Amino acid sequence: MVTGQKNVFGCAANFLRGKKCVFCGSFKVSKTHRGYVRCRNRLCGKQKSLKKIRTEIAIVQGFYQQQPAYRLSHDLGLDYQTITRVYQKLREAIYHVAELEGGKLNGAVEMDESYFGGRRKGKRGRGAKGKNIVFGLLERDGRVYTRVVEHVSKEELMAIIRKKTRKGTVYYTDTFRSYNSLKRLGKHYKVNHSKHMVDKKTKNHINGIEGFWSFAKHILYNYRGVSKYHFPMYLKEVEYRFNHRKDNMFKLFISIYFGYVSH
Repeated sequence: MVTGQKNVFGCAANFLRGKKCVFCGSFKVSKTHRGYVRCRNRLCGKQKSLKKIRTEIAIVQGFYQQQPAYRLSHDLGLDYQTITRVYQKLREAIYHVAELEGGKLNGAVEMDESYFGGRRKGKRGRGAKGKNIVFGLLERDGRVYTRVVEHVSKEELMAIIRKKTRKGTVYYTDTFRSYNSLKRLGKHYKVNHSKHMVDKKTKNHINGIEGFWSFAKHILYNYRGVSKYHFPMYLKEVEYRFNHRKDNMFKLFISIYFGYVSH
């Protein structure tokens, strides 16, 4: 484990010593002569090799730190495909956890679309061939929700908006025509980006969701070349990291890994 980061990684100490069950968190564990940690909680009862627990926690730590699989493979002396497989399974689990967590957004909600990947800069709504089109909704001072979409048509975007927000929500967008129907759902304020980022008179803006796009692209830059098939899982990982930015992310990843991936 990396030293000097006790607040982040201290949560794994008892797992690494074989004093706590990685599956249910119970301290009712025992070590077998074969090097296994066995949970004595009757609702769990699982067992796992302590050596394997330590290896898997090290891989989760690398994922938390956004280390490339090839570098972690070299550092841990493990097969590259093993690291890649764990990373992928963890992303799949995070995708499902993020979707389960994603209830309706409250209060003031900013919305925007962005384009990821592709070699040439795409035009809005058209000319985005080869790019992943992402629609995002951000609850001011709160959570973000993202979805990869095929088009930025009114029908597709409004279907997501109705599902993820409540009637009476205050909406903030730019002047894109697909948002014109929002006035039927709640108050709708626009900002004309061709003139300014913040309306000088009304102070309306969508700087929150724009900030999230910068956050997402900074992280996803390290994974350029990701296929369209896998991109939604990488996107949900970024969404999850953003929504839990004030939490102990490493602890959450440990919980997700041993709760959904490891057996």
